[in-house]
Amino acid sequence: MKIRTALGICVLLSVIPALAQQSKPNISAEGGEPDDRASARILYWNSAQHGGAGEFAIDYGRPVWKSVYEDPAKFDAMTKGKVWRLGSNFWTTLDTFLPLKISGKAVPPGYYYLGLRRSDDGATWYLAFIDPAKVRAAHIDAFNIDKAPISFQVPLSEAKAASKTEKLTIDLTYPKDNIHKAMLNIAWGTLALTAPIEIMVKE
Repeated sequence: MKIRTALGICVLLSVIPALAQQSKPNISAEGGEPDDRASARILYWNSAQHGGAGEFAIDYGRPVWKSVYEDPAKFDAMTKGKVWRLGSNFWTTLDTFLPLKISGKAVPPGYYYLGLRRSDDGATWYLAFIDPAKVRAAHIDAFNIDKAPISFQVPLSEAKAASKTEKLTIDLTYPKDNIHKAMLNIAWGTLALTAPIEIMVKE
């Protein structure tokens, strides 16, 4: 009797993990807590009409730079010839009310998801524009940005970073005397990328 009982317990213990594994759901939820996000925006204001004349903004999550990225071989392996996530958590977005030219490439008014792409030889970085409608249809999270089709891309200039930026920082700078010009600045760790922007706003 004791032998049968022992055998029964052994069988039961072996079945429980299998049942637990079978009942584990394929889909689970993540996130929900407050996110460290930032926004860079330029607003054009019509003082005569006391109303907006157009604007554009970039919203993004702020990942922390990792020391492993400072190893040239490892960094090249992660980025050369690949599309790299720009930001953290939800997609980095550009929402523009105005026609833009970024690095000379026309960007019509609209809503875009953004990423970074590095050339195969590592010499050039690009800002990648992705159609949100296609991402939604395929349920692609920004973690799998490599699966998202790129609509178009614009080249970025790489500069030597003056200092290390711990968290991703994107800002838009502009001269006070020319409302049609701006500069996109991306700083993260030792990476510093820029692109000139022309803004088609009516004066």
